[in-house]
Amino acid sequence: MTRTATAPRLGIRANLAQFSLLVAVNGLVGGVLGQERTVLPLLAERTFHLTGYTFLLTYVLAFGVTKAATNYFAGSWSDRFGRKPVLLAGWLVAIPIPLMLIWAPSWGWVVAANVLLGVNQGLTWSTTVIMKIDLAGPARRGLAMGLNEAAGYIAVAVTAMATGYLAAHFGLRPAPFLLGAAYVAMGLGLTGLAVRETHAHARLEATRHTARPDGRHDHLHAELTNRQVFGHTSLREPALSAASQAGMVNNLNDGLAWGLFPILFATAGLSVSRIGILAAVYPAVWGLGQLITGPLSDRWGRKHLITAGMLVQAAALALVALAGSFGAWVVAAVLLGAGTALVYPTLLAVIGDVAHPVWRARAVGVYRLWRDGGFAVGAVLAGVVADLWGVRAAVWVVAVLTAASGIVVAIRMYETHPKRH
Repeated sequence: MTRTATAPRLGIRANLAQFSLLVAVNGLVGGVLGQERTVLPLLAERTFHLTGYTFLLTYVLAFGVTKAATNYFAGSWSDRFGRKPVLLAGWLVAIPIPLMLIWAPSWGWVVAANVLLGVNQGLTWSTTVIMKIDLAGPARRGLAMGLNEAAGYIAVAVTAMATGYLAAHFGLRPAPFLLGAAYVAMGLGLTGLAVRETHAHARLEATRHTARPDGRHDHLHAELTNRQVFGHTSLREPALSAASQAGMVNNLNDGLAWGLFPILFATAGLSVSRIGILAAVYPAVWGLGQLITGPLSDRWGRKHLITAGMLVQAAALALVALAGSFGAWVVAAVLLGAGTALVYPTLLAVIGDVAHPVWRARAVGVYRLWRDGGFAVGAVLAGVVADLWGVRAAVWVVAVLTAASGIVVAIRMYETHPKRH
């Protein structure tokens, strides 16, 4: 007796087992990223004796450029080859990363490891986003993205704190990166053995796709070419392009937090363990907050949450620049995490709202190209400004850019939620 494939159904509840598995897989993806948050800036300064913030931030630049480019290809490849093969490829790329960080004899090895990390994160995180949008269907995209991003960034936070503890007690190498190696092994095993393909769910949704009543999306046809998808997501379509610039600025300030905050805190005399706590608080609030903000965007709509989130982030960055104590920086980290939580899953939900299911994976790839390009822009901008005028000046510049991005969203984006426009 031959086994027949189960017909795909849309909805989180209808696909709860696979959806939950993909949440866990994305937690492991976040853990691979989190192994670097606390340790790498300190490794640059104390082991490799790097001077000059621009040179120190080369690893953030390498990560941002490769992740941004890989995001774009992950979207088109997942349509061409299927979601699961792309996810599996991302885990295979991750295998040498912890080993390179453990044994790196020079900073060039660290930069090379971050090139591989960018490819890993682009393939795995993009694909888990696409797969959850496939499974969830149109009704609960905000909730789906909130759960996805929460899993990833809670794992970043937990791993940042854990690696800070390991580094304080056992040294900067190898203990913190052994945790990353365990994440890679688990992610590869779960993906190979248990994750199932979701492309059929997107095709099913395409057959049920209905036009927006106000006719706003009538020019966005199912048969768009790759070039047209890139143009609409980057510039032409107001909501998609506003989301892309907001995503870029959001990750610009995340790149600043990743690369320069530990150095700022260290120069203020904080211990490694306290730096680890600060490195964890921001992504922890970001991660947990998305469990609230994702579903909230399904009830209240997308636009105003994004605008508010960018302005809260700007205020948090201003507080980082002004403060000089552990307590004040904890408050700033909480605010920065809360602002990012308002923005992060909601921007992905906007892409899912506007893009047709046939080219949605490619739109996600283009959006994530711009969003994660913010790491590279942030690394260069923050590094140059910090070298010229100091770390606090770099934080002020990024705070102003973040506030301006929120104003652009308020002016250019329209409400995209199907029940709120």
